[in-house]
Amino acid sequence: MNLPELKTVTRTQGNNQALKNGAVSPRSFAFAFEEVDPLIAAFRRMVRGNEFDICEMAITTYICAKEHGKPMTAIPVFVVRAFHHGAILVNTKAGIRTPKDLEGRKIGVNRGYTVTTGVWARSILAEEHGVDLKKITWILSGDEHVAEYRAPANVVPIAAGKTMADMLISGELAGAIGVEVDHPDVAPLIPDALDAGLKALRERGHYPINHTIVIKDELLAKHPNLAGDAFEVFAEAKRRYIERLKGGQIEKPTAVDRMHGRVMEITGDPLPYGIGPNRKAIESLIGHASAQGIITRPMRAEDLFARGSHSLTA
Repeated sequence: MNLPELKTVTRTQGNNQALKNGAVSPRSFAFAFEEVDPLIAAFRRMVRGNEFDICEMAITTYICAKEHGKPMTAIPVFVVRAFHHGAILVNTKAGIRTPKDLEGRKIGVNRGYTVTTGVWARSILAEEHGVDLKKITWILSGDEHVAEYRAPANVVPIAAGKTMADMLISGELAGAIGVEVDHPDVAPLIPDALDAGLKALRERGHYPINHTIVIKDELLAKHPNLAGDAFEVFAEAKRRYIERLKGGQIEKPTAVDRMHGRVMEITGDPLPYGIGPNRKAIESLIGHASAQGIITRPMRAEDLFARGSHSLTA
C-alpha cells in the first residue's frame, strides 16, 4: 500500500536521527523530508504560507500564530529545549552591575520580539531578578514571522544602517539577547550560565521548551489518527537517542548532547514529550507570552495541541 508522503521539516540531531535515517518510520504516512537552512526560515514559510505538512517550529512563534488563526496545530513533541541564562550579553562599560540596572536602558533582541529565546530570557530577568520589563526599550534587529503581530509600545525596530553588535560594542545598547559578539567590552550578564540554568531546574523545575512540531489542520481533519501516529514516531526516535545517551554510545557528543546528559542526571529524561510531564513549562510559557504582550487572550495547554495527542506521553 502506498502511504501518503508528507512534506516535513525538522532538524537533524540526536533525538530525530532515527527519523532522518529511516530507522523509525510512521505507520500511516511517510516522511518526505525537506532541508531548510537556516531552520528559522521554515518557521516563517510555515506561518506565512502554510508550506509544509509537518514542521518543526519555535514554540512562541507557534503560540503567536495560533492566536492569529494560522491553520496548524502542534503535537506535544518538544524537540529542542535550552537554558537561556547565557543569552543576555551586556556592555561592561555601561554601568550594568545587576540585572535591575537594565531598567531604563535600551536592550537589543536578535530578530523579533516573539523569538522564543527572547521570551525565556526576559522571563529570567523578571522572575529571578525582579526586572520590570516594561521599563526597558527593546530594540529589534528584524521583523516577526507572524506578520499580523503588533508588539508593545516599548518595542521598536533598529535604526536603518545599524547593527546590533556594533550598537552593543559602542554602548548605544546596554545589552542584547540572542546575539554573538566577541569583544573585550561585551560579557554575559549572568556568569556560569549553564550552572545557573541547572540550578533553576533543580530549585523550581525551570526547563524551557524551545521547539515543537506542528501539522496542517487540513491533514489533522482528514486523518484522525495522524496526530497520534506522528507523536509516537517522534517519541520512538527520542527513546532510541536516550538509550544511546544513557549508554555512553554517542561517539562525538555535541554541546546539546552534553547538556542533555547534565539534565538527565537531575530529571531522568532530558526530553519529555506530552502535555502531562510538561504542563508546568507550557503554562509558564503561556503566562510569560501573555505578560510580555505576545498574546492577548487566555490559552490553556490543551488549546495548543491536537486533540488526538492530549493523553500521550513519552
